[in-house]
Amino acid sequence: MNLFRRRDSRLFLAIVLLWGAMLVTSAVRATDAPSSKPLMAWRDLLDRPMPKATKRIAFGAEAHQYADLWLPSGKGPFPVVLMIHGGCWQSDVADLTIMNYAAEDLRTRGIAVWNIEYRGVDRPGGGYPGSFQDVAAAADALGKYGKRYPLRRSHIVALGHSAGGHLVFWLAARRDLPKDSPLKSAKPLRLASAISIGGLPDLEATRARDDNVCGNEAIDGMAGQPSPARPNIYADTSPAAMPANKVRQVVINGDRDRVALPPTALAYKALMTGKGQKLQEIIVPNTGHVELIAPGTAAWSRIVEAVEDEFKRK
Repeated sequence: MNLFRRRDSRLFLAIVLLWGAMLVTSAVRATDAPSSKPLMAWRDLLDRPMPKATKRIAFGAEAHQYADLWLPSGKGPFPVVLMIHGGCWQSDVADLTIMNYAAEDLRTRGIAVWNIEYRGVDRPGGGYPGSFQDVAAAADALGKYGKRYPLRRSHIVALGHSAGGHLVFWLAARRDLPKDSPLKSAKPLRLASAISIGGLPDLEATRARDDNVCGNEAIDGMAGQPSPARPNIYADTSPAAMPANKVRQVVINGDRDRVALPPTALAYKALMTGKGQKLQEIIVPNTGHVELIAPGTAAWSRIVEAVEDEFKRK
């Protein structure tokens, strides 16, 4: 059973996913001001009344192959955000409903949301290549099913939190995958921008961290096993190891996030801008991991601003 569907199981996520954020009192850097406010815990978000999507659309036969559409009031056409949740790439840690609060907030602002689900590494068929194939199919389904709704699909912005930040940058880079790759799509959805919030876009660097909250098993499951035909397991799975692309990237991190540390974002920025990637990096002060997807926080307001700025670009 998905843990986010059981109210009494939410503490599990805090233990598995965000132990660093929950122990901020002992982990705060010496440069943090003594008056810094306590960071949000998952219960501060998940105890809110859960909003519901406009419509659920299946893009495959498996249980985790669907997307939730959030439509604003009015005739449209509406700008569209393609949204991907995190949870350490594990279905037992999180499902797409963790993003419902963020999706509803964007919907009330006149922005439609295509919030996708996918098989985690802890599900049959998940990991490499299944999780990537689900994410690709869910994105491409927006191009197919989106025609039925008043959506402005000419300038799509992808937004991913935590592990979802890795996946939106992967979506941005997948057009250049080799033709024989099992992750290749015939007609990949074209993105205008991709925004990673508290994301983990460098699988290899994340695995090398001593404080890797998600664990090496999850990353290994996503990267897959090396083979003579595929010696570099990160070349088609980790955005940091993939070529620069034409999709503009925005990296947003909280300065007190213990899941996606700001130095990780800075290292990714340096690496990718060196390849020629168009990339903007934003560090939000006094912010952890949960605030990034919690409407009402200064961090979420900054993210909304970034999303709206991307829609203004031509």
